Amino acid sequence: MLIDHYHTVRQHSLRLAEPLSDEDCGAQSMPDASPVKWHLAHTTWFFETFILESMEAGFAPFHPAFRVLFNSYYNGVGEKHPRAQRGLLTRPGMAQVRAYRANVDARIARLLAGELARDARERLTMLLALGLEHEQQHQELLLTDVKHLLAQSALFPAYLDKVDSAAPPARHAAQPTAWLAFDGGLAQIGHAGDGFCFDNELPRHPQYVAPFELASALVTNGEFLAFIEAGGYRTAHWWLAEGWDWGRTQQLTCPLYWQCDEAGHWLEFTLFGLRPLDPQAPATHLSLFEADAYAHWAGARLPTEAEWEVAAQGIDMQVGQLHPAAGASGTGLRQMFGHCWQWTSSSYAPYPGYRTAPGALGEYNGKFMLNQYVLRGSSCATPAGHARASYRNFFPAGARWQFSGIRLARQVE
Repeated sequence: MLIDHYHTVRQHSLRLAEPLSDEDCGAQSMPDASPVKWHLAHTTWFFETFILESMEAGFAPFHPAFRVLFNSYYNGVGEKHPRAQRGLLTRPGMAQVRAYRANVDARIARLLAGELARDARERLTMLLALGLEHEQQHQELLLTDVKHLLAQSALFPAYLDKVDSAAPPARHAAQPTAWLAFDGGLAQIGHAGDGFCFDNELPRHPQYVAPFELASALVTNGEFLAFIEAGGYRTAHWWLAEGWDWGRTQQLTCPLYWQCDEAGHWLEFTLFGLRPLDPQAPATHLSLFEADAYAHWAGARLPTEAEWEVAAQGIDMQVGQLHPAAGASGTGLRQMFGHCWQWTSSSYAPYPGYRTAPGALGEYNGKFMLNQYVLRGSSCATPAGHARASYRNFFPAGARWQFSGIRLARQVE
């Protein structure tokens, strides 16, 4: 039932916050990240603003100021608290945010249980589906934002103290990466079927794809370390001009969360704390600039999003467990889902025939179709049931705090 799914998703957000202190939940490590408290309140704001406000008889907001405090980017709704200052919101506290969630959940349940006209019931169902997918997006963001926050401390505190408590990813015997060929041709791209999709996955449309090859697995830490040791961060030849300037300005020498100790051993900060770098695990938290530079150094390129989607058809979805798994079992394409989002060379742009939805909800995706690149798949932080082959994630080329990795492609000669 829809109400059961609603409560399952909403409770999962609260469970993600359980290992954290109230101090953890209120801090913001950078403008691109948000406090846990804000994520929990904003996802609740979504249901209150887009469902209860228009459909609940005698609607009254839980708190009038929350309309501004927890609006993210919806200009059609009204004023917004500045994104970079979300960490300054010491009030409301976590207790009041939890009360806000409980209040809105109870009102949504009453609305679902009540009598509604058919068109109102259909609209409610559509908005709930969108709101729950939106909350699942924020569940992943909550984890990546927490990781960035905890990494700022010299204590390198773990989100979860014991790997055992999180059922760590199973290790598999390492298998060599192979090149897998795809014939290409005229392919149908975009979401198909009756299941949920975001508007940026539509309309489904034909697109020609030339014959190509994809690497069977993601680039590993060990492989990326070879790029570093070969002077990858010091050699402009491999980099896009903007990427070279970006890296030099920040004096980058390795991926985010990597560090080399005094003995020359590489370590990686994870949601389980600081750990020795696993050479067999997928390299992650890489920008498009770093992914593209590695691909050129390796004599390959990044796939287009159409190539990635063609290759991903029929592949089983995997659920991640908070860190990309080392090794991969099976044959064919591996690690397509549940490990790292995979950069493509495709700019985030509308599909042919795309139309922005009317009203404030039309701001969900369309207005961001500029200066972003598409990532495909899902990550170890993506919640169960949220991934699909047509899903279009997108970030600026310099974004590194998401679980983003590299799958190589090359043209068939």
